[in-house]
Amino acid sequence: MKINFEKNKELSDLTTFHLPAKASLFASFESVEQLRAITLTEEFLNNETYILGGGSNILFNGDYRGLILHCKIKGIKKYQKDETTIFAIAGAGENWSDFVEWTISEGLQGLENLSGIPGTVGAAPVQNVGAYGVEAGDLIHKVECFDLITRETITLSAKQCNFKYRDSIFKNEGKGRYVILRVSFKLNPTTQAGNLEYGPLKQLEERLGHKPSISEVAQEIIKIRNNKLPDPSKIGSAGSFFKNPVVRIFFYKEVMSSLWENIPYYETEDPYFVKIPAGWLIENAGLKGFSIGGAQVYPNQCLVIANTGGATAKDVMDVANHVRKKVLEKFGVSLYPEVNIVDSEIKVTILGSGTSKGVPEIGCYCPVCRSNDQRDKRTRCSALVETKGLKILIDISPDFREQALSAGITSLDAALITHTHYDHVGGFDDLRPLCVGRSFPVYLKKDVNDDLHKRLDYCFRDHLYPGVPSFEMHEIDEAPFMIKGVKITPISVLHGELPIVGFRIGDFAYITDAKIIPEEEKEKLKGLDVLVINGLRFKNHFAHLTVDEALVLIDELKPSRAYLTHFCHEIGRHCDFEKKLPEGVKACYDGMVIYSH
Repeated sequence: MKINFEKNKELSDLTTFHLPAKASLFASFESVEQLRAITLTEEFLNNETYILGGGSNILFNGDYRGLILHCKIKGIKKYQKDETTIFAIAGAGENWSDFVEWTISEGLQGLENLSGIPGTVGAAPVQNVGAYGVEAGDLIHKVECFDLITRETITLSAKQCNFKYRDSIFKNEGKGRYVILRVSFKLNPTTQAGNLEYGPLKQLEERLGHKPSISEVAQEIIKIRNNKLPDPSKIGSAGSFFKNPVVRIFFYKEVMSSLWENIPYYETEDPYFVKIPAGWLIENAGLKGFSIGGAQVYPNQCLVIANTGGATAKDVMDVANHVRKKVLEKFGVSLYPEVNIVDSEIKVTILGSGTSKGVPEIGCYCPVCRSNDQRDKRTRCSALVETKGLKILIDISPDFREQALSAGITSLDAALITHTHYDHVGGFDDLRPLCVGRSFPVYLKKDVNDDLHKRLDYCFRDHLYPGVPSFEMHEIDEAPFMIKGVKITPISVLHGELPIVGFRIGDFAYITDAKIIPEEEKEKLKGLDVLVINGLRFKNHFAHLTVDEALVLIDELKPSRAYLTHFCHEIGRHCDFEKKLPEGVKACYDGMVIYSH
């Protein structure tokens, strides 16, 4: 089966943001047979892959260095199980609004509150799209997928899809693995509307003088959306850019309400949390109409960032970052994107490059510890990785507070922990300001989790003291995992005799405190653009790589660029040490910024 691969494909007409971006390779598929044929090609096997539907909830932050697969699987049918249940089944490439309109014309209740949402049917379960009190996950029965690993077609139940607020398995562990082919919805055979409990729909029955039909609800919602949201054919956008933040009810009552009166909220399934409308926060932070370049906070609906003409992805990201900063400053609440940000670039900030004692060492008067070169001031090891709109911290050193202030860190999405030694976890309590109103996600091995539960027992009690940081601990093993669409591959290494982990993200890898990297783990480090690895000193150490040992590993793994970190003062002054390193290898220093892909 011949597959047509297009090179340097322009993507602006395939997304509702209409921002300039190109894909290195592009191919469409109209059937599972075509998709299976694509997965056998060199183009698929040798490139990172992204599945594109209607392009309605995506921001390409620059050109995509990989293969875009465009789903065009069509077809709609219904199957009646009994007098009260009908299943509507649609191909993933079907237009969502057209599909909802079809269900209404067939007299099927359930999806009318989701009328007018741009995009495709295949995007609905990925985002768990929702509006006016209804989420797609409430009505999805099953999702038929193609597994890119086994190359088999599978069917996932709604429970297996793990639907949450604007989230699903397809944005996490299933991202990059499952391609949605068809979606089955369980609907009711009635023309009478079902859900009228949200916002403006509450008054619809009173205004009409009768119980609204599904058609009347759909018309009302489309009218509301047209008044609030830009027409994507005229003004580019991706709909709601931010999720509505979910905060602890204690924080809402004791902190937010004490500073601002009448902040609206919605109850959640968890009685300890409430949901705050992000649009209200943005508008009341004085950001309505705020713009940078061609990107603007849309005046009619502040949840939307619009391309008013000639915007770039940088304009949009600059506006989004400004909005997040101002809302955090005013309300103490962090906003997180609902839009899928596709970014081939990885920005790494070396927050700390020193060993457990740091440099200068207390009481030492050697030339390194007395150096005035700022690159010789080394705090304990950690790094900040920014990609796809996320900020991920690797290790939380005892110097984290100082590092965060120096780097201007105001929010984080998650933390990865390499091992349990104090110089890598001593800053956990300093995450208090970033845990406001939520539990902070941390990914770590079981032994590290067990140890931290003992050290920080006050953070894991059933009834937390107000102000104590709260953590959401995710135990990992050697298997790759996802953080909001970012794939993380653990690298198992030995710190002396202690098994610890490094991490690979895209073509960037970070390994610290290693002495031995097993041969099978080296396979995970092939094809790197950037490797950051420890090189304690020139003299041998029982638990750490020396500089020479690290250089041998670098020569074996052959990354495009390599950086040494985790130094003690015995390494010498930075300016002298760098002269001893071969071409393509540099020495890290605190505050150093590295770009990778």
